[in-house]
Amino acid sequence: MVFASLTRDEQRYREKLREIYQNMPLLRVQKLKTYFKGGKRGRTEVKAVDEVDLQVFPGEVLGLVGESGCGKTTLGRTILRLVEPTGGTLHFGELDLMAIRRSTLKKLRKDMQIIFQDPYSSLNPMLTIGSAITEPMTVHGIGRDHHERRGKAMELLEKVGLDSQFFHRYPHELSGGQRQRVCIARALSVQPKFIVCDESVSALDVSVQAQVLNLLKDLKEEFGFTYIFISHDLSVIKFISDRIAVMKDGKIIETGTSDEVYHDPKSEYTKKLIDSIRV
Repeated sequence: MVFASLTRDEQRYREKLREIYQNMPLLRVQKLKTYFKGGKRGRTEVKAVDEVDLQVFPGEVLGLVGESGCGKTTLGRTILRLVEPTGGTLHFGELDLMAIRRSTLKKLRKDMQIIFQDPYSSLNPMLTIGSAITEPMTVHGIGRDHHERRGKAMELLEKVGLDSQFFHRYPHELSGGQRQRVCIARALSVQPKFIVCDESVSALDVSVQAQVLNLLKDLKEEFGFTYIFISHDLSVIKFISDRIAVMKDGKIIETGTSDEVYHDPKSEYTKKLIDSIRV
């Protein structure tokens, strides 16, 4: 997939990156492990995430790329504590995510959101689009009343390129691209600081992928979000990411800026990923 028509001001972009990396990391991951039991009678240990070190800075998009089954999704969900880690450390700002109570973690969900790969399965088919967006606001106490939350939901729908009539529709009445826009609006409804995008465009047509990626970039500029963007497609990762982390067999084998990894890869595995999209 090629985004030849999409450009950016390189000088302004590099200055912004310098500002980003002068800050303390928003997320710090050290020696993170997530192991599962597999095989007959659970005698085999599957190392889905194996001794991963990672930092994500405020306002940055970190692209996490690797082939299917390498552990990308498990890493993203472990960082959010949707999957329990086997070991290592996780810090979000000053908070130790491995040590906090469930009640604290529940409150923290407001600041740490996820956009799933399949927008249809992540939306309740029994809820209207409006309810899907306002429900998280109700849970986290955002907005004084239903009227205010409804107004905010309408604004968010417009932000993601959908008009107010979608408020009363159901997921099955929308296209895949429209449903993913709703999922983005739902994630934004609680004003998060950090979002994991887990293969968020892989189920969409190429033209719709470009629209959603541009939308995510525009929203990042407007709201200053921090993303981990997970994908197996290096061309998508290069377009949207400031830095790239390459994952293989549960480990991070290479990191660098988007241009560094794409134009001067260090590992043979990364070279193969790049060659696969240049064919």
